[in-house]
Amino acid sequence: MDLSKVKMVVSDMDGTLLNDNHEVSDRFFELFKKMKQQGIIFVAASGRQYHSIVDKLLPIKNDIIVIAENGGFAMQQNTELLSTPLPYQDKNTVLDILEPVDNIYPVLCGKHNAYIKKGSEKFESKLREYYTDYKVLEDLKEFDGEILKIAIYHFESSEQYIYPSVSHLEKKLKVKVSGENWVDISSPNAHKGYALNKVQELYNIKPEETMVFGDYNNDLEMLSLAHFSFAMENAHPNVKKAANYLTDSNTNLGVERILEKLVTS
Repeated sequence: MDLSKVKMVVSDMDGTLLNDNHEVSDRFFELFKKMKQQGIIFVAASGRQYHSIVDKLLPIKNDIIVIAENGGFAMQQNTELLSTPLPYQDKNTVLDILEPVDNIYPVLCGKHNAYIKKGSEKFESKLREYYTDYKVLEDLKEFDGEILKIAIYHFESSEQYIYPSVSHLEKKLKVKVSGENWVDISSPNAHKGYALNKVQELYNIKPEETMVFGDYNNDLEMLSLAHFSFAMENAHPNVKKAANYLTDSNTNLGVERILEKLVTS
């Protein structure tokens, strides 16, 4: 595996770069310094809120590109690279569909704030890990501001308890099982692949010069844009099938093990 041509590294966060305690390793930051010295661009691409991603990568926040909200929003330092909002009418259509579904927690995701419905106290402790800035509203349907996606949480299984109720929306919207507990619904072009493609075009970087790491279905589109596409050992079966390569798990420095090879190639 010749990694000498790689000019851009893209990594998902949860289940990929983050360990199971939602932490970035010290080793990654050491390897990042070497990547930067070699002129390799690093992109963090996550379903998380922009501020939540930046909080995890605070020491290097001014040196990276951030693709947030599953590709609905991208920033480089203080410059907005991309924003793909969910149309207002689609927001309320989705909320109407979700209303009869038990034990789920919808989140309206804006560029800099998330919004949850009053009465979601049980869910708030989970929410804080992924959304550092959020507000509680009486009625999500009444909110008329711009949102990038609707993220829906279930404490047991998003694939089993949320996805069947919204899968029919795939004809019009992007519906992604983005984690064990999350389903994200957004505009058709609001996904990590679309955002990454725009970043590749901006820097004139080809798929054969791109390395991508992912673990869940919301990573599939961006994995297809890289020759060096890696599935984590803990990845969803769909991701392992789609990726060209396999690395160790997120708890065993799977990303860092490949980056070690990259910076010495």
